[in-house]
Amino acid sequence: MTRLLLIGPPGAGKGTQAERLALAFDVPAISTGDIFRYNVTNNTPLGLEVKSFMDAGAYVPDSLTNAIVADRLKEADAANGFLLDGYPRTTDQVAELDRLLVSGGTQLDVVVLITADTDEVVARLLKRAAEQGRADDTAEVIRHRLDVYAEQTAPLIDVYSARSLVVTIDGLGAVEVVTDRILAALAERGLRPDSSTL
Repeated sequence: MTRLLLIGPPGAGKGTQAERLALAFDVPAISTGDIFRYNVTNNTPLGLEVKSFMDAGAYVPDSLTNAIVADRLKEADAANGFLLDGYPRTTDQVAELDRLLVSGGTQLDVVVLITADTDEVVARLLKRAAEQGRADDTAEVIRHRLDVYAEQTAPLIDVYSARSLVVTIDGLGAVEVVTDRILAALAERGLRPDSSTL
């Protein structure tokens, strides 16, 4: 059973690495961003509620995000582990995640912090915006999101570092190289993939 959390600035490659690690460890990758975007695209009530926040580059309120993650962690495929990408993003969300895990008799194994140069991240996200037509990825909004990350999410690193859960990974380089860095760091913590899918 593997329970991982990926933290890093927008554009650091968390989503890509989450998919690869989820496959390697045979656990679901739970991305709040993906859940939100799916609902926005499909014009669900949740999508309409979160769209105004996403368009402004702001975080969706904790109460809404907490409820979505709590429901997702109750699904059968998360019973034997999971990988969280994009949650928690605030210290209040950390407290809620702690409560959820304790109530289920579990805890996080490792927090993977993926770092990346700010200018590289902006360039990467602008390229993705052009390729995918993402309205929420203008240069101004990207830099605002990076500022919000530094202000609200970076303190989480201190919380998890105090618990000796954090491994720091350089997120720049080929996707496979970054994955190898993460797997090596996890192996040092005693976590090895059940499969050889990568």
